[in-house]
Amino acid sequence: MLTVAIVGASGGIGAAIVENLAARNDVETIHATYHQSPAAGSVGSVSGHASDTAIHWSKVDASNDEQVRLWLASVKQADWLINCAGMLHDGETGPEKSISAVSTEHFEKSMAINCLPTMLLGKYARTVLKASEQGVFATVSARVGSISDNQLGGWYSYRASKAALNMTLKCLSIEWARNTKNVRVAALHPGTTDSRLSKPFQKNVPEGKLFSAQKTAGLLVEQIGKLHEHPSGRFIAYDGEEIPW
Repeated sequence: MLTVAIVGASGGIGAAIVENLAARNDVETIHATYHQSPAAGSVGSVSGHASDTAIHWSKVDASNDEQVRLWLASVKQADWLINCAGMLHDGETGPEKSISAVSTEHFEKSMAINCLPTMLLGKYARTVLKASEQGVFATVSARVGSISDNQLGGWYSYRASKAALNMTLKCLSIEWARNTKNVRVAALHPGTTDSRLSKPFQKNVPEGKLFSAQKTAGLLVEQIGKLHEHPSGRFIAYDGEEIPW
């Protein structure tokens, strides 16, 4: 039976992953965090949750070192740790089309939300995951964080913060290959999901490539379940494609 810890579980993808896992017979416990929306963190329940899976919600600022440390100490043990926290725009500032649009505030906020939580989770997660025979440390990233795949430019803060996230995961996979061999580390590209984050940009999405949060969650959970078939430290898409760093 699996114990899963999910960060950013009140967002579109995070909430759908909680719902997906709560419906499975092999998931015993879910530890889920939210940041600003207690309504999304109704203790012990998610929409349509009718299984015996126990869901424990906690309010955690994943960019705060002490809050992350205390939360993982309360989790104690998990098989999967999935970070779904992320930001593309904040309602006031969107992704920059030109370098002239870059602001220090937006860049620092992007780094604090898109990269720092994974660093802090990695700092304290080894103790939580080390006993699992099927350990996973995965973060939802984005294809636009790939330096090799960048053909369009723009979106400076978002691309930079996701590239930094990817480097963090790659470094962690190398370190843990020496001392935590049971854990697979991965960056996950979810595709374009119908959510608040993607809403302003959906008009440019090709037909058939805009996924519901539920479909994205199912595809990502499927890929997470296959991580132990491959080496650690991969950047993979929802369909299993390996993306160049």
